[in-house]
This record gives sequence, structure tokens and C-alpha cells, in this order.
Amino acid sequence: MAELAQLPASTISWGRSRMVHDDPNAGPSLKGTGLTRIFGDGEATTTALADVSLELYAGQIVLLMGPSGSGKSTLLAVLSGLLTPNAGKVYALGKDLWAMPERQREAFRLAHFGFIFQGYNLFPALTARQQLEMMLRWGRGIASREARYKADKMLDLLGLGKKLNLRPSELSGGEKQRVAIGRALIKEPAFCFADEPTSALDWKHGEQVIELLRTAAHDCGATILVVGHDARIIPHVDRVLHMEDGVLSKFAPPMELSAAHREDPGSLHYEPDV
Repeated sequence: MAELAQLPASTISWGRSRMVHDDPNAGPSLKGTGLTRIFGDGEATTTALADVSLELYAGQIVLLMGPSGSGKSTLLAVLSGLLTPNAGKVYALGKDLWAMPERQREAFRLAHFGFIFQGYNLFPALTARQQLEMMLRWGRGIASREARYKADKMLDLLGLGKKLNLRPSELSGGEKQRVAIGRALIKEPAFCFADEPTSALDWKHGEQVIELLRTAAHDCGATILVVGHDARIIPHVDRVLHMEDGVLSKFAPPMELSAAHREDPGSLHYEPDV
């Protein structure tokens, strides 16, 4: 499999250009204000998000870290329009996401969001190629021949060129994760939300996937939010945020965190969510 970290930008063709990620005057592409999410009723309530506010920018890949149960996945779901907050607002591309009617919000997600879930969420009856083709034909209205060409190119890039016609039941966990990642990125989304995208991968493939996400941000101007526990991801991202007990805080710059991790490899280790 080709090393993505060594591939020139032109090798990974994203097609559509986005906002320039280093424009100092560009506002946030995604903004959450006062986000609160509570689960349960009465005395048996859990506050997963406690008045969380943050801004994410086009052209950046941001890593959200924290221990299990800290609210990371809940925040990702609220920001991406999958889980309604009890309070607060989310603005994506200047649009109030939770003020939209449900069908409009679904159409907005389809047009602008890509998702990488821990559980893969692949269609059991579709081959790896069909999983990606469907996103292009349904999500972007691309003709079948072009959709097949783009799907095959992406799967080859992910080291799955010989697995095009296999269904999820015939793929390993790591292969299914790479199909899910290809499906999220194939339509060149303005936003990509990745929940533990490297959890099922060895580090060789994990690093390549993170480089692919970084390319989507830096070369295409996408906004990438990664939820993860693996401190080895840190050198590949632009910002690192920390979450604990539903509260978000800023972390040190990635280079400082990487140095700290090299000195004490256990300092940033969290057990993966189950």
C-alpha cells in the first residue's frame, strides 16, 4: 500500500476547492455555543455536555481527547446534527443547524457532512465498491461510470484495490474501517466527523488514514473533527482539545503535547470507549 504521508498532494485528488485554511479573516465554519446535553430523568440524570462552546475552522484537523464517558462522542453527535442538545446552538457554514426543519437538516448533512463511526455502519448487502458508489450517486448525483471510477480510486488508495467486490462480512475489522473512511471522504465533504477512526487499525494504516484526513483539511479546506484516544495522532493535527466530565478545555499546542508524550508515553493515554 502506498504511504499516504509520502504522496504529493496532487496524488490525492479531491476535486472541489474549499475555503483557504490560512485566511486570517475567515470566521469559523462550525460553531457551538452553550451546548448542554442531559440524559435520563429526575434524580437519575447525567450531564454529558455542560455549557460547551467551541469554534472550528475550515482547513484544520482538530483532535478531541478525554477519558471514556467524558462527553466526546456526545459533542460530536450534537455538532454534526445527529443528537439534539437540551440547550445551545450549532452554526455550520453560518446556518443554525438545530433551527432547521428535520428534512432540511438531513439534506444539509447529506450535502456537507461526512461521518466515520466506531461501528462502521456499512450496508451488509453492498460490496466495498458499492458502499462508496452509493454516496456519490445518491449524495452528489454523479453518473454511475464516474462514481465507479472514483470509488475504485479511493479504495485503491486505502489499500483495498483487491477487495472491491467483497461485502462487510468478508472483510476484517480494519478493512471495514477503511471502507467507512473512504465512504466518508469520497463525496469531498465540507465537514468530516470521525469517532475513533484508527481504533480498528494497526498504526501503519492508522497513520495513513490520519494523513488522508489531514490532506482533506489542508489541501481541500475541509473541517475535520477527530475523537480519539491515541496520542500518536497528535503530531498530525492542528489543534488538540480536551474534554472531561462534559466540560471542554484547550490543551497545549500539538508539538508540546507530542514532546510530553515522548517523555512520558502514559501521560496522554485513555482507555478506548466501549
